[in-house]
Amino acid sequence: MIVGSLLAMGLLYFAEMVGSLGDREAARSANYYQEVLEMVQERYVDPEKIESDELTREALKGMLRSLDPYSDFMRAPDYDSLQEDIDSKFGGIGVQIEFRDGYVVVIAPMAGTPGEAAGILRGDRVLAVDGESMEGFSINQVVSRLRGDPGEAVEISLDRAGEDEPVDITVVREAIKVDSVTNVEIIEPSIGYLRIAQFSGPTSRELTSAVNDLRAQGMTSLVIDVRNNPGGLLSAAKEVLEPFFAQGELMVYTEGRNEFDRREYRSANDGELWKFPVVVLINGGSASASEILAGALKDTGKAWIIGETSFGKGSVQSVIGLRNGEGLRLTTGRYFTPSGVTVNEVGVSPDSEIIMTPEDDLNVALQRNRPDISDPAEFEERFGFAPVEDVQLQAAVAHLRGDEESTEE
Repeated sequence: MIVGSLLAMGLLYFAEMVGSLGDREAARSANYYQEVLEMVQERYVDPEKIESDELTREALKGMLRSLDPYSDFMRAPDYDSLQEDIDSKFGGIGVQIEFRDGYVVVIAPMAGTPGEAAGILRGDRVLAVDGESMEGFSINQVVSRLRGDPGEAVEISLDRAGEDEPVDITVVREAIKVDSVTNVEIIEPSIGYLRIAQFSGPTSRELTSAVNDLRAQGMTSLVIDVRNNPGGLLSAAKEVLEPFFAQGELMVYTEGRNEFDRREYRSANDGELWKFPVVVLINGGSASASEILAGALKDTGKAWIIGETSFGKGSVQSVIGLRNGEGLRLTTGRYFTPSGVTVNEVGVSPDSEIIMTPEDDLNVALQRNRPDISDPAEFEERFGFAPVEDVQLQAAVAHLRGDEESTEE
């Protein structure tokens, strides 16, 4: 029974596969795991906690997490959630959340979503979902419980400032589509602005559409904001970069554990080359694909980088589907800018460093997420603070004004 369980998880299959290639150490490790599992099942005091499939999945999760912060074994709900993030579509309530001080906390409800309509507020802490306590749950586990099929109701218990008792809210889920390119606007005469919130399948198409709209309004220079963008798909970053690079020009390359694992990503651009002046805004929350974008444009002199040093996640994770709808997210390489610079653990350094306090950074991010509330008094009443100046964006505008003056001269 135990061996069958392990085979179901693919653990012994994996060990036998690599063993057939001469790696007997992996096979011995799998056998050792089986011995320990049998001992636990025979002797552990609580028989309800020794189900072999559950223990094996927890062992796999521990194994992957011991490698680095980004590798992970994903159970079926987490794997499905990842696929939804890649597609930028899911059934949910429409709130932005973060993990803070041991709780999942609401950053802000998204405009026009059921979460906003139900009265969820900034700063609410998620205590329980459908009667199940969220204490000790990771943010991904909470997200998986908040999401579900459109039309289904979910009951959420919230800890709210100023309330003595938990606030219970029932929200009916809807289909939520998250645009990866947002806040598209002309912020100064001839200067366009847009924010890339994540790098997913539709990002390149959305970016091209946004740039075309801005150019139709007279844009001649552009601010691309990837602050607090955690990254996403390497393929999406490549597609976003292509309009800035001539066909065949190297944009980024990756290297794995072996010499022959090097893979170059060259532009397939057979259309117009974007040559207008660009500023990219970054901060410590800009990671992964955001750093690919900023690093490649900085490295080749195609953009000026303003803000703070980025996060420093220069590794590439491959998503590998397994049986039973589960999957792996496994670090398989590191990426490099065209000149061979890696940002791993060091980040992308801005050309112009403009520091913002964590509080101002959070407040500016919220302001960007709620452009529908333009009246300062209404904004302060709703979120508890007056709108603050975005000094990094102001620096970007000043830089582009200088670029335009130099071009005219």
